[in-house]
Amino acid sequence: MLNLARNTLKRVPSFQELLQGTMGSAKEEVSVDVLVIGAGPTGLGAAKRLNQIDGPSWLIVDSNETPGGLASTDVTPEGFLYDVGGHVIFSHYKYFDDCIDEALPNDDDWYTHQRISYVRCKSLWVPYPFQNNISMLPKEDQVKCIEGMIDAAMEARVSNTKPKNFEEWIMRMMGSGVAELFMRPYNYKVWAVPVEKMQCQWLGERVAAPDVKKVTTNVILGKTAGNWGPNATFRFPARDGTGGIWKAVAKTLPKSKTRFGDHGTVNKVDADNKRVVLKDGTVINYNKLVNTMAVDALVECMGDKQLIDLSKGLFYSSTHVIGVGIRGERPERIGDKCWLYFPEDDCPFYRATIFSNYSPYNQPQADEKLATMQLANGSKPSSTQPKEGPYWSIMLEVSESSMKPVDGKNLLRDCIQGLVNTEMLKPTDEIVSTYHRRFDHGYPTPSLEREGVLTKLLPALQGKDIWSRGRFGSWRYEVGNQDHSFMLGVEAVDNIVNGAVELTLNYPDFVNGRHNGERRLVDGAQAFAKKGGRDDVA
Repeated sequence: MLNLARNTLKRVPSFQELLQGTMGSAKEEVSVDVLVIGAGPTGLGAAKRLNQIDGPSWLIVDSNETPGGLASTDVTPEGFLYDVGGHVIFSHYKYFDDCIDEALPNDDDWYTHQRISYVRCKSLWVPYPFQNNISMLPKEDQVKCIEGMIDAAMEARVSNTKPKNFEEWIMRMMGSGVAELFMRPYNYKVWAVPVEKMQCQWLGERVAAPDVKKVTTNVILGKTAGNWGPNATFRFPARDGTGGIWKAVAKTLPKSKTRFGDHGTVNKVDADNKRVVLKDGTVINYNKLVNTMAVDALVECMGDKQLIDLSKGLFYSSTHVIGVGIRGERPERIGDKCWLYFPEDDCPFYRATIFSNYSPYNQPQADEKLATMQLANGSKPSSTQPKEGPYWSIMLEVSESSMKPVDGKNLLRDCIQGLVNTEMLKPTDEIVSTYHRRFDHGYPTPSLEREGVLTKLLPALQGKDIWSRGRFGSWRYEVGNQDHSFMLGVEAVDNIVNGAVELTLNYPDFVNGRHNGERRLVDGAQAFAKKGGRDDVA
């Protein structure tokens, strides 16, 4: 069993205790057909679909004051924006595109970028994906990687078994050279767990399998491979960061059907009687529940010991998001880079995003006067007198678990030193703003135990008329992007209302397949049926 980051959870009061005043007497009672818990992308997807369907009464609640969940954006006192991790918009669904375009309809609401991404290895910038661009490595490492790929290809040809875990998949697909230089150390930094403790069914389009012939050709000719993956082109909102998207989507919903903050915080879920008690004492009666809070937190709110014990087989890592705002022109060494990967141990972060490159409004304008807090080498500035910019910014991500502990108190300092170590910053660069926030549930781990838990837990909840969906609601990272998450909510509602198949939850390989670039709710289901899927497609 993995022992990853986990909340220390207190006893949940009974429904009767809540009503009798242990946590405040009920001041209001509401009844709806469908209650949606959580206003991140999944909850908003569910609410959006419910609002389109003429029939069910509904309500959406969220403990945060603003919508967005794990796709929200914070702003520092100095005016630098930072997302909750590295989010960009790329889509597998036409329905999703239509909804966010309705929310942000103008051309100047968006910037479109071509991904420029690198891996930092051996003090070199190797174009992403690493395994397709080993031509940029020193000759001895090129040889090591190609030999490993050839051995892996020969092994894969004769093997009659599938890889049992992520480690075996890496060795089977990429070989020992790429595994040693990049895949093992990088994935440990991301997931905070060794790769042999992870399954490999989640991979899909997220990891590029190298073509040995093309890689060898590129090495001989000294060429790099072209962009790969669904996010080779992506969009980013001009203003308000990623969180601005979801605030805009929420504004397309009736305000009377949304509750935030204390008025939207769930204290107790009484699944047997289909009632929810909010922090302010409100009791909500429902017929169906779409839950998007973390499923381990949900079953604690339910007080169901059997499901609580079952959920303990799910694991996750926590994420620290670090932001650094710098005075000065964006340096040439940074250029138009988008996000960068760091497998080596000269820095604590696994990914850096040049967040100022996404939008000129992600940082203060040049005429804003800010004081220098420190230099990148940690020394004090010669003057703390506020002065003008221009400014640029870097956003970093660091994972944490019991298998990969983090010195939280000194993490900001260590990350800034890591930026100097990797030549992202020069020692004398002026830092005018810093940001550090820890998110307890950062990544849902595709552990070896995951499917054994989910195949019991999710049906058990649905048997109680609870559709638990979303990045942590259904715990499937392979369908955890913003578009996936939104559609998990949409498809849950369609399943509730008319019995439609939930493609994204149940068939991630299909929805991620490149053969099906645009999907509408019905068109996608029909296409799936034609390709030999289940025969109960609506």
